[in-house]
Amino acid sequence: MYKRILLKLSGEALKGENDSILEVKHLDSLTNVVKQLHENGFEVAIVIGAGNIWRGKLANQIGIEPVPADFMGMLGTVINAVAMASNLKKKGIPAIVYSAVPEIKDVTYAYNKESANKSLLEGKVVFLAGGTGKPFFTTDTAAALRAIELDCQAIFMGKNGVDGIYTADPTVDKTAEFIKTITFKEIIERKLQVMDISAVELIKNTNIDVRVFSMANPANFLKVASGEDIGTTVKKGE
Repeated sequence: MYKRILLKLSGEALKGENDSILEVKHLDSLTNVVKQLHENGFEVAIVIGAGNIWRGKLANQIGIEPVPADFMGMLGTVINAVAMASNLKKKGIPAIVYSAVPEIKDVTYAYNKESANKSLLEGKVVFLAGGTGKPFFTTDTAAALRAIELDCQAIFMGKNGVDGIYTADPTVDKTAEFIKTITFKEIIERKLQVMDISAVELIKNTNIDVRVFSMANPANFLKVASGEDIGTTVKKGE
């Protein structure tokens, strides 16, 4: 069903117990998913957050201004991307880290869409770190922007605790109803918390699908990539 996909991963998926920023078993679980996708012929780009390392809401508490706080978050995404890329390489999967913030010699490469596209065509897993490189934009927006630039056919959003999009938070509202298919316009109108509104606005008129599903079962990533109708599909619509 898809050839080139972008995985939007939460940094918190790497978080360990006792507030450790990275748990080996979680890192292995995520990279095994990517390995499977790569071995099945999919071109894979990845945007990962930094929630396991830095949360912007802490900035006010400890006296850090918004702009440097956002750059701290961007650098946190670089740490997570480098960790995942290194783990993939140990498993025999070629991977490269591009960053929207200045490159770190021998670690990351400055992002530009031509180089990233070439790496995907060469069969490398491409990490897109550093957000958009600008403050005040989330990794949701970075994922939407990069998916457009790199002609991805879908963004996969694996979620913890839910198996798709609901009319309300199902962990709070027991009457919340599951939504199988929805348009970007409906998400905006109904103010559903799927992606940041700036990300939805960016992608709403494209032909990129957003697939939202549970990542409790890592096999779901390959199932969705191969065309199985699980979770929620978000599409362009009137």
